[in-house]
Amino acid sequence: MSDDRDRWNDRYEQADFDPDDDPVPALERRISTLPDGRALDVATGTGRNALFLAEHGYDVDAVDISDAALERARDRAAERGVDANWIRADLADFDPGRERYDVIVVSFFAALEHLPALKDALAPGGVLIYEHHLRSSDPVAGPSTDRYRYRSNDLLRACLDLTILSYEERRRPVDDGGDEDGSEDDDGTIAVATLVARRSSGGTQSYPLVSDVGGDDA
Repeated sequence: MSDDRDRWNDRYEQADFDPDDDPVPALERRISTLPDGRALDVATGTGRNALFLAEHGYDVDAVDISDAALERARDRAAERGVDANWIRADLADFDPGRERYDVIVVSFFAALEHLPALKDALAPGGVLIYEHHLRSSDPVAGPSTDRYRYRSNDLLRACLDLTILSYEERRRPVDDGGDEDGSEDDDGTIAVATLVARRSSGGTQSYPLVSDVGGDDA
C-alpha cells in the first residue's frame, strides 16, 4: 500500500499535472435524477466528483490513497466554499458500511474486487455511477497496459444484481486536463465503459426521466 501511496503522491505533486475540474459526464448529466442524501466518491483524486456533489447538497465522503491529492482537494474545496469528509485510505482497508450511501461514484479506478462491498453500501434506491477505461484496438489515451483496463462487459456483468439504468462502451474525447487516472498523456480520446445502476429490484419500477439533448453521456 505504501508503494501505491508514494507513486500517487509523486504524481499529484508534479507541477504540470493538472487534472480535470469537471465531474464525470454521467454524474453531471444525471444529478437532478439522483436521490438526495449522502454520497461516496471512490478514488476522489483532487475531488472533482466530490466537490460537484457537495455543491449539490450532498454530505460527501471522499476516499483516496494519496495525501497529495487530498491536500489539493481540500484547497479546491476552500476556494469553492464547500467541503467533504476527506479520507486517506486504500480502498482495500476502507469499510463503506451497509446501506449508507444514496450515491456512489467510482471514476477511473479498477475496483471490480471491491464492488460487492460498494454495492452493499448503497442504500435502497441508491445509485452507483462507475466509469473506467476499456481495452481497445483503437489508439486511445489512458493506462499504458491492459492490466488497468476492463474488458468489454466486465463492469456490466459485475453489476447485474442492480437495476441497470444505463450502460455504454465508447470512445470519448478528452482535453489537456484529462482524467485522474495516472496516464502520461490524456490528450485525444479515451475508451470507456460508463455504468449507471440502482439498488432496486422488481419487474415494475419507476425510472428517471433523462433528456436526450446533447447526447447520452451515461
